[in-house]
This record gives sequence, structure tokens and C-alpha cells, in this order.
Amino acid sequence: MMLHIPNVLTREQVAEFRRVLDAADWVNGKVTAGHQSAHVKKNQQLPDGSPLALELGGRIEAALARDALFISAALPQKLIPPLFNRYEEGERFGNHVDNAIRESRGNRDRVRTDLSCTLFLSDPDEYDGGELVVEDLYGAHEVKLPAGDMILYPSSSLHRVETITRGARVASFFWVQSMVRNDWQRTMLFNLDTTIQKLRIKQGAGGDSDEVIALTSHYHNLLRMWAEL
Repeated sequence: MMLHIPNVLTREQVAEFRRVLDAADWVNGKVTAGHQSAHVKKNQQLPDGSPLALELGGRIEAALARDALFISAALPQKLIPPLFNRYEEGERFGNHVDNAIRESRGNRDRVRTDLSCTLFLSDPDEYDGGELVVEDLYGAHEVKLPAGDMILYPSSSLHRVETITRGARVASFFWVQSMVRNDWQRTMLFNLDTTIQKLRIKQGAGGDSDEVIALTSHYHNLLRMWAEL
């Protein structure tokens, strides 16, 4: 499942992030590339573990902890602390698949990468090219979102960032280990949860109907059956 999650950061937060990131010292993005992806990766990255990356990453994690759509879709168990990259003219990241296992910064905790996240910090009119292209059974999907919005997609997907031809593209990227590793099971749970929330809105105040209670029971029993803790 690919999902657009809007307004993870406010416009004011984006402006503040960009003010400090535009003045930051960037390093070669290959520092976090695997053996295969290092051959197709040409971008810049904020040094992993730098005070600025830690501060901004913590603020993104705090925003996601309050985001009901992200929690419903990802069912997060562990999260690799957010990293930050920058693509300027001529830079790109060719087709690759993200590493299946990554070590979390600091505690060396191993995280299975079920979901990949890109949080856009540049608006689409700031640059040409730079689309995130994610391939699945239904074809190739181009993603270029407003600053502050995030795309969530399976880490098993082949994906790339097209060459920048004007301007600069700044983003945060990270990975999530879900309580439910199977993408199709997560999708079913997300669709069921979304339906329950819509029914609650329709019925208004006064408590849940018998139908909503039954669907909620099904949701939690499926989650109980599929979750890995």
C-alpha cells in the first residue's frame, strides 16, 4: 500500500526546518548506501547522528506519534530515526530496493524495514525533476508532494529519485518496522479501521452502534492474530 499522509509538518515548521537545513554542512549521500545502491546514488546527506539531524528527527517522530493516519496505516513498532537528504542539479538515485535490516542509530537495535517514508521539505515548484518513482505490480507511480507531506510505501518496492534539472529537493527519509509485517494484512486492517471511523462519524454522538462494535471486534481480533511484538 502506498499512502499520502498530508500535513505531517505545518508550513511554519517546514520554514524553520529549511532555514537551518539550507545553512547546514552536507556530506556525500553514499555514507548510508548499501553495496548495490552506492553505484546509483548521487546526492547529499546530513551527517548521521549530527546534533541537527537528531533535533529535527526528534521533532518529526513527535509529529508522527500524534498522526492518526500514520499510526493506522503503519502500525509502527520501531522506527529508524529520520535522516535528511538533498538533491541538486544533476543528482539522482537510480533504481534500488532498501536494505531489509538496518541498525538504529545509537543503540544498535536491528530494525526490519517494512515501510519506507519520504517527508518532503521542498515544494514542487522549487525544483524540476526529482520525482520519487515507486514500482509495484500496477506500474510506476511518480510522487512529488507539497512540503510537509509524506509518502508511505512498502520497503520491498523498487524505487528511484529522478535527476534534478533545476533547483534543489530537500527531504527527510526513514523506515518503519510494523507490528504487522505483511503488507496485504496491514492494508486490510487500515481499510477496516478507516471504515469504522467513517461509520462513527455518520452515526454521530450517542455511542457506537452494534455494527460498529462488531467491526471493531473483528479489527482487534485480526490485529491480535497478525501482530508480532
